[in-house]
Amino acid sequence: MSDSDNRPAGSRAAGIRTAGNGPTALHPSSATVPDWTDTYFRRTKEAVGKFGDKTVTYAIFMRRPVVCAPRLAVEWLEAVARERNTSFQIELNYPEGKWVGAGEPIMYITGSFYHLVDCETILLQKLGPASVAAYNAFTMCADLPKVAFLAMDARHCAGTEMAEMMAYAASVGSDRAKRKVGAKGFVGNATDATAPYFGQERGMGTMPHALIGYAGSTVRAAEMFHETFSDLPLTVLVDYFGREITDGLEVCRRFPQLAAQGKLSLRLDTPGGRFVEGLDPPGSYAVLERHAPHAIRGYRDETQLRYLIGTGVSAAAIHYVRERLDEAGFPAVKIVASSGFGPAKCRLMAEANAPVDIIGTGSYLPERWTETYATADIIEYDGERRVKVGREFLFRR
Repeated sequence: MSDSDNRPAGSRAAGIRTAGNGPTALHPSSATVPDWTDTYFRRTKEAVGKFGDKTVTYAIFMRRPVVCAPRLAVEWLEAVARERNTSFQIELNYPEGKWVGAGEPIMYITGSFYHLVDCETILLQKLGPASVAAYNAFTMCADLPKVAFLAMDARHCAGTEMAEMMAYAASVGSDRAKRKVGAKGFVGNATDATAPYFGQERGMGTMPHALIGYAGSTVRAAEMFHETFSDLPLTVLVDYFGREITDGLEVCRRFPQLAAQGKLSLRLDTPGGRFVEGLDPPGSYAVLERHAPHAIRGYRDETQLRYLIGTGVSAAAIHYVRERLDEAGFPAVKIVASSGFGPAKCRLMAEANAPVDIIGTGSYLPERWTETYATADIIEYDGERRVKVGREFLFRR
């Protein structure tokens, strides 16, 4: 993501960078905040309105390490301030994309207690999940710096607001990996609405399994897609009939020019209930012994072994498909992998040197939602430092 002069002045001061002209989630408006906030905040606001306002300072933090992804939260809070004809001083301690340790105040927010108190619920909703997802996206991209990623999380999100938040988070984590290790990172996503976060005008993707079922064969589905979108590179799912190798090579032979030009990709999305065509446990061990023997020597738990030599899209499966493509004379055909590619699986793929070109993933979404809980505490009332016992670490140093 690049710096933009079109972002709000408050965001510029806070060190927030934006992705092109990406969309911004500002729901709910100031008028509907009371309907969505915790009741005790609303009642506190009524009490403050009765007994007199104070200027307060909130410290916002999380209990686990994250990558700072504050833009949607900050821009929403600034919009509420404008609607309420007030202003909030937002002191962002970590710029967007910066690693933040557990318990470190991500930001301090100072302003009218009356206008801030009922904003806490929504503010935390917009900060915590995005920061954890950004952390996950960063680790995946950093572990596999030569692999391009596609954000395919939309179908796993609870509504469009979460979908936007997760796309934003992926872009933040990706940008950090690009800066830190020169990673390719996330190059696009599945939907048009959030494509600007990745510097794209449109979403990316070719065919679901349903098109292959409709066509009746993998090759025919590829033909249909290519006839309809002849100007696009062709990515073909090859696991529908359980013939990843057979159907994959048949597609390559059907489109030799695209294959030679590097404009043809085979996507592996093999379900966890079976092995890729031609593999079994002994065969999978043999594949890794040829390409990455270090990956299977030493202790591995059951999940790690499944990622390496198990059913579904394993490291051995990717190596095996690459072998078959090269032997058949299609070295320029790319391999796209999907199905459960979260941080742990990506780390194992890196250890096994899996020859994957692109990974489609929605698995950077937080797996344990309790890890996404951001927390806010007031640390100053009219300039006097005061916080509940045990949270003194939140005071400004």
